[in-house]
Parts: sequence; structure tokens; C-alpha cells
Amino acid sequence: MPFRFLQQLVDDPDRGPGRVFAWFIQIVIIVSILDFTIETIPQLSTEQRSVLRIVETASIAIFTVEFLLRIVFSKKGFRYAFTFFGLIDIFAILPFYLALGIDLRGIRAFRLLRLFRLFKLARYSTVIRRYHIAFRNAREELLLFGATALIIIYIAAVGIHYFEGAAQPELFDSVPKCLWWATTTLTTVGYGDAFPITAGGKLFTFLILAVGLAAVAVPSGIMANALSQAREEMKSEANSQN
Repeated sequence: MPFRFLQQLVDDPDRGPGRVFAWFIQIVIIVSILDFTIETIPQLSTEQRSVLRIVETASIAIFTVEFLLRIVFSKKGFRYAFTFFGLIDIFAILPFYLALGIDLRGIRAFRLLRLFRLFKLARYSTVIRRYHIAFRNAREELLLFGATALIIIYIAAVGIHYFEGAAQPELFDSVPKCLWWATTTLTTVGYGDAFPITAGGKLFTFLILAVGLAAVAVPSGIMANALSQAREEMKSEANSQN
């Protein structure tokens, strides 16, 4: 039956026509990303840009049909539009349709939404699916760590402002300015454009660097554990399907 065939097409990317459809969509995604990349070359002629525009339009048409098929024939129905992959599908095609009525050349943020097409590959990539499951499982811990990190960054900014504000007013005369220093120091990036010169500031920075090392290690540990759990989940899922 046509309905069952189309449902298998969008819901079962591992077998039969669903597998062929999945490979086709992946090829279109890669072609679309290459089109986006080549489009940034300033030396392209008008004819070349016209060809790229045709490729872009064809890709959008395919992505739109895919999105509608998933809404109509997916087991989730209209709720699919509000799922993780549903939102990615929407953001992947949104810039094209917005550009039909709005000039987006000056709004680069909207054009960057085209990069969401790259995330569409997550539906078919085992590795990316594993990361998706890992982030889903660890989201509460990561949010808690993120909130804690923001508090520590603010404390670091206030502290360095207290120690270095008078000695280096051009760099540390306000807490908002110090937030940049605190962020780069806690993440151990350290661009070197601002550094303490007072004894108190140096000691405080040493303590902040120690905290920064932990700030890098904690999310790494959380993700390592989450990836391990994701692998077990995917193994269990594969065994249940066999």
C-alpha cells in the first residue's frame, strides 16, 4: 500500500526503500553543503552563480518534500515538527523561504542557518546519533555545570577587577571588561591581551587557573560517561531489532 510504503520510507532508514531514501537524502545534504561552500568564492561568474542557485533551489525542494513526508507519514505525525530533527529540518530550509520576501544578504545570522543542513546527517550517522543520545542523557548535568561555570566566571571577573582595577584601569576598570579575561582564563585559552601585574592579582589568577583546569575536566568526564551509556543503549536497540 502507498501509505505503508511512504511510512517505511521515512521511519525505517535501515532497510529496503527507507535505506535507499536515506542514502539519497545524505547525498543531497552533502551536495547542498558543497554548494553553500562554493557560493562564498568571490571570483565566481554570473553563470556559475546561476548554476549554484539552481542546485540550491533543487535541494530545498527535496528537503521540503522530505519534511512534509515526515509530518504526514511519520508515526509521530505533526508532532515531528517539534522534535529535535524536526526543528533541524525547519531551520535548514527556513533561510531560503525567508529570502523570497526579505533581503537576507545583510543579515548573516539567518544565512548561517543553512548550516543546519549539516546536522541533518545526524539522523543517519551512527557516530552523531551516539553524541545526540549522550547529550540527551547528560543534559541535566551539563546544564548544572554550565550554571556553576557562569557563577565562577562572574566571581573571577569581580575578583580580578578588585585586584587589578587600580593598577591597570585600561584593562580591568569594570566588571564587564573583566568578564572577557575571566572567560579566557577559566577555559585556559589565555589570549595574553590582559594579565595581572600585582601580587594579589597573580595569586588570584593562579587560583583561577587551577579552577579552570577542573572546569575543562568536569564536562569531559560527564561526556565520557554519557557516551559510554549511549553506546550501551544503541547496542540494546540493535539487539532488540534483530
